[in-house]
Amino acid sequence: MTTYIMNWGVFFEELPGGGERYWQLIVSGVGWTLAVSACAWVIALTLGSVIGTIRTTDRPWMVHFGNAWVEFFRNIPLLVQMFLWYFVVPEFIPPLKSWIVQTNPANAQFVSAVLCLGLFTSARVAEQVRAGIQSLARGQRMAGMAVGLTQPQVYRYVLLPMGFRIIIPPLTSETMNLIKNSSIALTIGLPELTFRARELGEYTFNFFEAFTAATLIYIAIAMTANRVMALVERRTAVPGYIIGGAK
Repeated sequence: MTTYIMNWGVFFEELPGGGERYWQLIVSGVGWTLAVSACAWVIALTLGSVIGTIRTTDRPWMVHFGNAWVEFFRNIPLLVQMFLWYFVVPEFIPPLKSWIVQTNPANAQFVSAVLCLGLFTSARVAEQVRAGIQSLARGQRMAGMAVGLTQPQVYRYVLLPMGFRIIIPPLTSETMNLIKNSSIALTIGLPELTFRARELGEYTFNFFEAFTAATLIYIAIAMTANRVMALVERRTAVPGYIIGGAK
């Protein structure tokens, strides 16, 4: 029977080429993971809010456009979308292809990963924003119109502030999912956390240590996001709309 001997000191060993140590490799991967997740989340929240809002308007063409957006990005596997953004889309945009060829590959991979994750998640956020607005009593919209507010003002001052407070719990889940989904970027060569953990394992054959560290780091990042969103939920909770609240 073979006994596996764990070597946690591998993180403090130097890379084959010298200079950096393996823990620095992991830290650089964490940096890319956080950067991709943060940038993609800005895109997802911005576009998701717009798309989700127009799906609740009385303009049929806007509703149809919003529905098509959600169905398109939600029904194509994330991995396929990642490949489309990195390998296919640049073929139809010559300047973009030239930029990818000439620039640092990591930059092109970063942009592709951010766009892919941002647009994919925007469809999910849009669905939650729509549900949040439509869960409000119809009287709130009518009351806003009755006091002289225009439709954009009703959304700005009445519906969206209430709707966003209601959907903070599902937005928390989407934030955590986005962080975890960033690992898909390794398939196009972005040196994020999972990529670096695999790289460490291939260099040293200490796969157990490498992926245990990656797992713990993902848990720490996701739980930090969870606690931050829980704090936001407690501060903005609307009495009677969210039972129990965040703990």
